[in-house]
Formats: sequence, C-alpha cells, structure tokens
Amino acid sequence: MGLKGKTALITGSTGGIGEAFARAFAAEGCNIVLNGFGEAADIEKLRKDIAKSGTEVVYDAADVGKPADVERMINAALKRFGAVDILINNAVTRHYAPVEAFPVDKWDLALAVNLSAAFHTIRLALPEMKKRNWGRIINMASIHATKLVKDRIDYMTTKAAIVGMTRAVALECSTTGVTCNAIAPGWVLTPHAERQIARQMAEHKQTREDALKTLVDLRQPSRRPIMPAEVAALGVFLCGDGAANITGASVPIDGAWATS
Repeated sequence: MGLKGKTALITGSTGGIGEAFARAFAAEGCNIVLNGFGEAADIEKLRKDIAKSGTEVVYDAADVGKPADVERMINAALKRFGAVDILINNAVTRHYAPVEAFPVDKWDLALAVNLSAAFHTIRLALPEMKKRNWGRIINMASIHATKLVKDRIDYMTTKAAIVGMTRAVALECSTTGVTCNAIAPGWVLTPHAERQIARQMAEHKQTREDALKTLVDLRQPSRRPIMPAEVAALGVFLCGDGAANITGASVPIDGAWATS
C-alpha cells in the first residue's frame, strides 16, 4: 500500500529537516500539515511550492510548546483530513550553557517543545490511527541522545527521553498497524548548521569550504555532512510497507559517528 492520499503532519517544518520531510511526503502523494515559525510570506511561498506536487498542503501556526495549541492543531487536522496518518515530531529548541548557569525558562521551554509536544501530538493522533489500524509516528532524536557534549543539557536530556518515549509507544502499539520509531541524525546541513559554519568562518578566518570541512572532520567519520533530504528519505522508508515490522527503533543516520 502506497502513501498516496494519506496525511502527514510535521512539526517544525517551515525549514531544515522538517521542510525536507514535507517535500518528500508530498512527493509520495501525501497531504501535508506544515507547522513552525517564520515570516508569513515565506511560509505561504513554501506552502504553495510544496502544493505544486498536486496534494493539499495547509499551514498551522500552533506553538507546540503550548498543549492547548497542539490540541487545536491536531483537532483541526482530524476535522479537515479525517486522520493524521503520519506524525513527525521534529520541532526543536536548544540553548547552550553549563548546567549551573542554565536559564530555568530555557530548560522549561526545551521540555515543552522537544519532549512534551511529542507526547501531546501522539496521544491525540493515536486513537484515529488505532481505529484505522494504520499509522506511522516518527520522533526526531539525535546523535546527542548517546554521544554527549558539554553545555547542552537541555538538548541531550530531551533527545534521550524521546528515544524512551518512542519505545514506550511502540510497545503499546505492537499488536496494531501503528509503528513508532525515532531517527537519530548526526550533523545535518540545516540552517542551524549554516550558523555554525558562519561562526567558524568568522572566528578562524576560513572560507566556507574550509569551515565546513573543519566542522565535519570534528564529528563524522564519513567526512561529509548529512543532507536534510537523506533524513527525509529514511522517514519515507519507515512509513512504507517494507518497514511494517520496524518499530521502537532509534535509527541512526550519522556517517558512523555513533561507532567512533
């Protein structure tokens, strides 16, 4: 059974990996619910561009850090499309600081956006998935769920927790047609990565090519960045029939970083 006609809701999809997911699933014939922050004109341009695939593409401005917003968004998607067949929890926030100096509001925000938002989207979308005996849930984890770095307690904690949530949901759904998996990318060439490249260029007087090489060499044994479209392609595979018995997994896409 193909994905054509199914509905994919992707949080944090107005750029980066989330946008790549939206484009990939639209190319498979899925209706798309975009979500995230950005300039209204830019988001509308993106929505129209993805809709050129011939599927229905809508945008919901829900702040996923707010449970009431999440509930409204899921209910709106259910009303419009009948189901959220594919749910991708991609929205993320991050802050850099040692634990003793970590702002409490930034910690609370990370828990709300990176972790609790996934709990709320899943609990609200799951009943209809179970009723139809088909659903695909993908939670975005990270290499940093297992490979730790300093001054990122919010990101590492929530990404490790999202793997636990994935396994818990997968076990509860194991006798149904619903799967729940996590994807754990390494260093992906996203807008966040581009800001890291820009800082490297400014601080070390490097060209973009040299800065990119420096940053990748520090991280991934493959010596090349991961492209958002590669992550999205893995997500499409996990939603297909060939992955019907893959559930509860945290699937790495990290250029062998996890093995180093």
